[in-house]
Amino acid sequence: MNYVEPIRNLDTLENMCFYLKKTNERDYLLFMMGIYTGLRVSDILKFRIYDVKDKRQIVLREKKTGKQKFIEINPILKRAIKDYVEDKDPDDFLIKSRKNYNRPISRERAYVILKELGELFDVPCLGTHSMRKTWGYHYYKQTKDIALLQKIFNHSSPAVTLHYIGIDQDRMNKAYTSFRYF
Repeated sequence: MNYVEPIRNLDTLENMCFYLKKTNERDYLLFMMGIYTGLRVSDILKFRIYDVKDKRQIVLREKKTGKQKFIEINPILKRAIKDYVEDKDPDDFLIKSRKNYNRPISRERAYVILKELGELFDVPCLGTHSMRKTWGYHYYKQTKDIALLQKIFNHSSPAVTLHYIGIDQDRMNKAYTSFRYF
């Protein structure tokens, strides 16, 4: 698996959202779920419409950690969910495959969707985990609350979280570009 990065540029992130909203409502919702919850794609793909429709928060047991998690739904995400699920069967998967009867898309398909989006917007190293990292990166940039972010991501240390969201890379890049001898 290739190393993936967060989407750092907010204009690019906004343009990606607008593009997906216009071209593919399912992929748009997948992307919005990723960048507004910070969940892993494996957890997003488990949701059925009844898990999120008319809800104030998402309740799930994380696939990787087995831990129960409660996520308050951001108002922007709530609007996207409301628009998307309006006339859909509550038992349907939220991010439903068009090939299989009431099955979610595969993690591989989600990866292809993100990879193609990255190519379209000239964002290298984009994959499904980029959505989670994007949420973490921008949350940290806005709040500098590494302790809460570490807890949300269930990381063992602040250093692990900073590395995970790409802040270490930002610092290294700045060290190289701003360094001068004279």
